Amino acid sequence: METELKPVPSNPGSRWAMPTASIEQVAVAPNKVLRNTYWLLALSMIPTVAGAYVGMAINFAAFFRTSPIMAPLLLFAAMIGSLFVVAALRNSGWGIVAVFGFTFIAGLSLTPTLYYAAGLKNGGQLVALAAAMTAGVFFVMATIATVSKRDFSFLGKFLFVGLILLVVASLANLFFQVPALAITISAIAVFIFSLYMLYHVSEIVRGGETNYIMATTALFLDILNLFMSLLNLLMIFSGQRD
Repeated sequence: METELKPVPSNPGSRWAMPTASIEQVAVAPNKVLRNTYWLLALSMIPTVAGAYVGMAINFAAFFRTSPIMAPLLLFAAMIGSLFVVAALRNSGWGIVAVFGFTFIAGLSLTPTLYYAAGLKNGGQLVALAAAMTAGVFFVMATIATVSKRDFSFLGKFLFVGLILLVVASLANLFFQVPALAITISAIAVFIFSLYMLYHVSEIVRGGETNYIMATTALFLDILNLFMSLLNLLMIFSGQRD
């Protein structure tokens, strides 16, 4: 399952030299990583939906209502822990299993938002609209990165700083519960994760990311966070209660 080029011994004076690759090999490798990433990304939606279904079936949202601070923190810790497992197994077949486990937990994390949407008169339409908008943004960003083949690595530091500030603001809002801040966080998240899609696909196309398991995980997080942010905004501004 490993897609990375391994360093191999070439001579006593250069113990870890990269193997010589032809122009055709260099051109094909990123395309293969991108293809494998898209396949695994599509398959990862199955455990995500399963996790969301299980969460709704066992009324996982009730846990969030009774523990509005502890529950999100525990789930966040579980997702971070599963990400470490994915990273540790990224070069083996078990990495795919780890990705499915991570996406199942991510599906559980959707439960509170989906439960709230289910209580709206037009909740189903808003979920479908958020999914369609997410797919549209992903298609546009992936197309730009793939067709232009431009180097968007300059976005890396900017997006990382924005992500850290976004996480800090989200954790702070668990305690303060300020509606205006929640709207601001969701709006900024839409901007940041849309650009992250462009950045991550560009990294694959240009050969900066050669492990499709890690590439899948990065793009999955972009999609998940963009979907949740869009759905939150749609429910705030267009939600209709019975």
